[in-house]
Amino acid sequence: MSKNTTYLETKGHYQILDGLRGVASLFVVAFHILETYSGDRFHQIINHGYLAVDFFFLLSGFVVAYAYDDRWGKMTQWDFYKRRLVRLQPMVIMGSIIGAVFFYTQGCAMFPLINETPVWKMLLIMLIGFTLIPIRPSLDIRGWQEMHPLNGPAWSLFFEYVANILYALVIRRFSKTLLAVFVFLSACLLIHFTVMGPQGDVIGGWTVDKPQLYIGFTRLLYPFFAGMLLCRMGKLIHIKGAFTVCSILIAAILCVPRIGGPDHLWMNGIYESVCIIILFPLIVAIGAGGTLKSQSSIRVCKFIGDLSYPLYITHYPLIYFHIAWVQNNKVPMAPGLFAGLGIFVASIAIAYACLKLYDEPVREWLKKRVLIKK
Repeated sequence: MSKNTTYLETKGHYQILDGLRGVASLFVVAFHILETYSGDRFHQIINHGYLAVDFFFLLSGFVVAYAYDDRWGKMTQWDFYKRRLVRLQPMVIMGSIIGAVFFYTQGCAMFPLINETPVWKMLLIMLIGFTLIPIRPSLDIRGWQEMHPLNGPAWSLFFEYVANILYALVIRRFSKTLLAVFVFLSACLLIHFTVMGPQGDVIGGWTVDKPQLYIGFTRLLYPFFAGMLLCRMGKLIHIKGAFTVCSILIAAILCVPRIGGPDHLWMNGIYESVCIIILFPLIVAIGAGGTLKSQSSIRVCKFIGDLSYPLYITHYPLIYFHIAWVQNNKVPMAPGLFAGLGIFVASIAIAYACLKLYDEPVREWLKKRVLIKK
């Protein structure tokens, strides 16, 4: 059988980077559960948990460069887009479906539009969510003005798709020097926003309006393309116990309390800039340069690495439900955390079921149907 193929065999994974993606995704779920009891951005319990998204962007840039930089002589742009869609889009659809299933269980004062939303409109938003096309605030059905109101975290996938398109159209052709200049300018943009901007942090990016889109692109450009530059430079760091060291660093970075207060926003801005611009690339360099010795470590990294994307893209409908339950029943933090633990376990169980029963089989079917031409 001869094959005119658009399918290229997947390269070997950086096992530790897969594991670190899993660690960060677990922190995201915990952050969102605890955020229910936090009040505002100055008193979050896992205060910098949202920085996991910026870490994901950097990991994605590194992995995309590793997987595709040397393959453009063997594939077209459309081949690249198909591969990325096969990898990411099935779980985007599942996240939108899960959001629709839980939607009418989430009505509360914080989500004032839910009880006013007819079923046909919710289903329309679900179908739009399948495509990852962002909706404008005028179509909001929740009250948070999210571009994906059934599944909020899908905003970061929208920006990741934008980064992949930019890479395929233009940036893959950049020399290392030109890419370094682009990354430096993106770092300046990030510093300007975090240190001199009105927030002192990078929170935002999930609404289709000028301020939020500005935040989204500011969060995307430096880490994604810095990850690519790091891969192209090949300057990896080799130390013993790389997975443990990197996991501890991620936990420490995400759990540091807010630095400064409302009157010293720049202080927290400096912290977040250092984390995104310096510490996250350092962690990825250590993770990519490390090796796993024991079979148990390999199994752990594979398990949480495989789970990371389904967990990230499916957990938030349960968070909406948790927020509504806490608000409607005026649940204090201590007893609420027992329910939060249940949400945490349920999120992992749903993500694992989606991975094994849906995502992996669908991707395998799509690979044979779409990526391999007989």
